[in-house]
Amino acid sequence: MKTYIYKSRKKEELYLYLSKKDDFSEVPPSLYSSMGDEPIFVMELELSPERKLAREDVKKVIHNLETQGFHVQMPPTNDLLLHRERTGQLH
Repeated sequence: MKTYIYKSRKKEELYLYLSKKDDFSEVPPSLYSSMGDEPIFVMELELSPERKLAREDVKKVIHNLETQGFHVQMPPTNDLLLHRERTGQLH
């Protein structure tokens, strides 16, 4: 399954995955506006249940794309940021 990933102009590390490129029609207006006008296209990605994603459960992403047409990847929490700092992880 193809997905198209956009990043927020307002919030760092907030990403929106779409099932159709440049089609924001399924995204609630409040979510769309919270990302800033015209989120920035980042990449196209082929998803499958076997594919690993850095911060998301690929099965959840696929489910959300199939059922609602989009998936939101929220910025990491403070706990995750502290864990990354302690372990030296970049992602």
